Amino acid sequence: MFLCMAQAATAQQTLSAEGFDAYTRGKTLYYGREGEPYGVERYLEGRRVIWSFLDGDCKNGVWYEDNGHICFVYEDQTDPQCWTFSKGPKGLIAQFENSQESTDLYEAQDIGEKMLCHGPDVGV
Repeated sequence: MFLCMAQAATAQQTLSAEGFDAYTRGKTLYYGREGEPYGVERYLEGRRVIWSFLDGDCKNGVWYEDNGHICFVYEDQTDPQCWTFSKGPKGLIAQFENSQESTDLYEAQDIGEKMLCHGPDVGV
C-alpha cells in the first residue's frame, strides 16, 4: 500500500510556492500518517503558520520555498523542515525531503475543525 501511495504522489504535479500559498492560506489542515492522526497546521497571511502534534502545544513558524521545496522553520527549531507538496484526490500529499531514509507521506485535509492550543505552562 505504501508503494502505491508513493507512486500516486510522484504522479501528481508538485505545487509551487504560489500554488501552495493559494491552496493553504486561511485553512487549518489536519495531517495523517499511515491512517493515523499526526498533526494540525493553521496557514496564515504572510506565509506564517501554527503547528501542533495534536497535543495542544502549538508552535509558531514561517514557510518559504527553497529549490522547489516548501520549507518550514518554527520558533523552537532553527533547522528548516522541507517538503514536496502535491494535490491528491483527498487533499494535499507531502513528502519529507530532509532525509534520504525518510520517505513518509502525509495527507492533509481541511476538516473544518478549530485548532486547539493550550496557553503557556504556569508554575505553582
